[in-house]
Amino acid sequence: MSRKIKLLFILIIYIFFGVEGFSQAKDQKRIADSLHGNLLSSESQHLLELEYARVQDSIRKAYLESQIANLSISENIKKQSLLKEVEKIKNQNIERIAQKQHKIDSLRIYVSGYPVIPFLNDTLFSIYSKYGSLSAKDRAETVTNRIEKLSSMYFFRADSLKIIPTENDMDIVYGETIIISISENDALWQNTNKQNLASLYKLKIEKAVLSYKQSVSWKTIGKQIGLAMLVLIVLGSVIYLINKLFKLIKLKIEHQKNRILKGVKIRNYELLTVDSQLKFILKVIGLFKLILIVTVIYIALPILFSLFPWTKGFADTMISYFIDPFKKIFVAIWHYLPNLITIIVIVMVFRYILKGIQYLKFEIENGALQIPGFYPDWANPTFQIIKVLLYAFIFIVIFPYLPGSDSPVFQGVSVFLGVLFTFGSSGSLSNVVAGLVLTYMRAFKIGDRVKIADITGDIIEKTLLVTRIRTIKNEIISIPNSNVMSSHTVNYSSEASDNGLIMHTTVTIGYDVPWKNMHQALIDAALRTDYLLQEPKPFVLQTSLDDFYVSYQINAFTREPNKQAVIYSHLHQNIQDCCNEAGIEILSPHYRAARDGNMTTIPANYLDNDYEAPSFNVKTK
Repeated sequence: MSRKIKLLFILIIYIFFGVEGFSQAKDQKRIADSLHGNLLSSESQHLLELEYARVQDSIRKAYLESQIANLSISENIKKQSLLKEVEKIKNQNIERIAQKQHKIDSLRIYVSGYPVIPFLNDTLFSIYSKYGSLSAKDRAETVTNRIEKLSSMYFFRADSLKIIPTENDMDIVYGETIIISISENDALWQNTNKQNLASLYKLKIEKAVLSYKQSVSWKTIGKQIGLAMLVLIVLGSVIYLINKLFKLIKLKIEHQKNRILKGVKIRNYELLTVDSQLKFILKVIGLFKLILIVTVIYIALPILFSLFPWTKGFADTMISYFIDPFKKIFVAIWHYLPNLITIIVIVMVFRYILKGIQYLKFEIENGALQIPGFYPDWANPTFQIIKVLLYAFIFIVIFPYLPGSDSPVFQGVSVFLGVLFTFGSSGSLSNVVAGLVLTYMRAFKIGDRVKIADITGDIIEKTLLVTRIRTIKNEIISIPNSNVMSSHTVNYSSEASDNGLIMHTTVTIGYDVPWKNMHQALIDAALRTDYLLQEPKPFVLQTSLDDFYVSYQINAFTREPNKQAVIYSHLHQNIQDCCNEAGIEILSPHYRAARDGNMTTIPANYLDNDYEAPSFNVKTK
């Protein structure tokens, strides 16, 4: 026992303090196998020593018994001494058997017997111990061959199989042939005695031989062939009926396709026409028919194989191929049910939390709930951010309960997707961050007229990635949010509804025109223009006094910033009309200085009826 404990202790040291990695596992297995081999060799050697002692004691016992039989009545004292020695040998034999049983029990976890399989892969029994010069493996092969020879005997009789005891063993013989010799070690491996084990083996051999001879008889084979033909006929009939049934179904659907099929539409988009839907349905029916036929064949083949003894193993294997996956799926689902219930509870809790936050979002958007410093247009983007964070949190909570979450493959895929997302979305992430910043900056909202860099138009969409603008020419321009952040933004609409947007344009007029007349003409033009407010009143600023002209800037208020182009066009028209009505020419001062004797540029319908073009000024000396 101390040697066994020592070997096990060395095995534990090698397992826990070996080299790391795959080579470590291989070395540990090699060392463990070596230790097991040493242990088996040591225990087997001890069994051989015990067996040798048994043989010696048996010889000694036989010798003593022969001496006792030859003693006369007068030699009683010597006889008593010999009887005591015989009794001592018997006691030693009992103790030796107990030691053998203990050693064999300790070897069971390491030793697997060699099966005796004479017929059709059916194991009759297994042999664990050697006998004489034959190893356990050689004994199993020899016994298998001898039993197979029994099945080839045409006139085999079960009552001719007998058990004959010998000095130390029990032999099972048929005629003059020893089928197997059962030793004391064989009985100890089976936890019984030699007589009972011999009777059991004899009964198994009889049944196996008789059953095999019956299964391979011509009468039995004829019945099996007849049953196989019947199975094939039934299989063919079932397949024929399946084909017939599905053919009728297809014809029925084709004849009534316009009545039972309406196509598939999603709003105004026709996803599937009637013909496309019919084609799809027929393909599905054909696939279902194929699956049904394959299933019927798969069910019939095990029945067919089970009819013949040589192929019975194939039937069991095929049935196991079909049943085992469903069994594994059912067992896996059953074991996963607690985790599934936990996930459902977590999802339900988070669902109601999200609904509560969504209710607050609607209340803030509608103005029913007011939070100081928190604007209503922040409600939806804030809700989206909280929603994403909640989903991320719920995934972290649920992740340990997912099937296979602790497997290296699942973890490797997760890391790969994380790295892929990180490197593939670096630009997108900058746009997302910029989109969030723009939302809380409140630089603009949907419908505002803005100018971003050199692009002017109305905001039609704001997303986390891009901002879309429609220009006055109906051009849709998508600007990445990171570009919006890096550019200056002009918002024409933010103050228009309250204080009004000041629209302005500049006209240059020569110094010969009185500024008061020019101011009045510009104000009159602004007051005539649609969408420009009467109050506050328009006003004029003289922005510069240049060499040849004065720059007059008309300023007027409007609450329609999205109609700037129309307003400017009408304002310029009205400026021309008002200046013409006031007799003010809008032209280049250079032309005015050199146009001596030319007609005025004011249209004729604005001039007096007696207007005449001035004469040329000619001076002579």
